[in-house]
Amino acid sequence: MNKAMLPGSKAAPAAVGFRVKSGWAAAVLLSGPALDPRVLDCRSVDLSDPHFPESRQPYHARMGTLEEDSLKISERRKIVQRVAKHSIADLLREYAAVGYQVQGAALVVGSQIDPALIKNPHIRAHALEGRLFKTVLEQAPHTHDLSCLIVTERNAYLEASAILGRPEEDLRRALSALGRSLGGPWRVDQKMAALAAWMALR
Repeated sequence: MNKAMLPGSKAAPAAVGFRVKSGWAAAVLLSGPALDPRVLDCRSVDLSDPHFPESRQPYHARMGTLEEDSLKISERRKIVQRVAKHSIADLLREYAAVGYQVQGAALVVGSQIDPALIKNPHIRAHALEGRLFKTVLEQAPHTHDLSCLIVTERNAYLEASAILGRPEEDLRRALSALGRSLGGPWRVDQKMAALAAWMALR
C-alpha cells in the first residue's frame, strides 16, 4: 500500500522497518519516542522489476523447480540488486524531502538457514531467494549510513521485548493499535515491519 504520509513531529527520531518477502517488502516508518511510537507511513517497496517477472523468484525455473542456469541467475540477481538500491534510495529521499530524518533501519526475515543445508531443490530455491532479498535490503540502508538490525520472524517479539523492555503481549496489543490510524491493510507483514522499526528507534 502506498499512501500519503501522515503528519507528525519532524524533529522526533524516526526509523524504518521492513518485512522481507519474495520480490518486495512491507515498509513502515515510525516516529519516536520509543515509549510511544507513531506510524507515519506504510507501503510496499519493490525488490524486483515487474517488467522482468522472473526477478521476483530469481532462483526458480519453470514448473516451480530450481533454476540451474547460472547466467540467468546472475542477470536476475543484478536486477534485484538494482531495483532494491533504487527503491530504498527513493524511499529515504521522499522521507527526507518532507523533513523526516531516518536514524535507523531494521528488517524481519523468514529464516536465516543456510540454503546449502536444504536437500529439496524447490525449498532450496526459496531459501536462496530469501537470502538474496535479505542481503540486498540489508545493504541498501548501509549505503545511506544507516545501521540495520536483522531479526527472524520467529524470534521477533522475543528480541523486541528484550530491546524495548516490554512484555510480548503488550507489544502485540500496541502494534494492533498503531494500525488503527491507517486506512489500508495492517496485517502480519505490516506489523512485523512496524515492530522492526520500533526496535530501531531504541
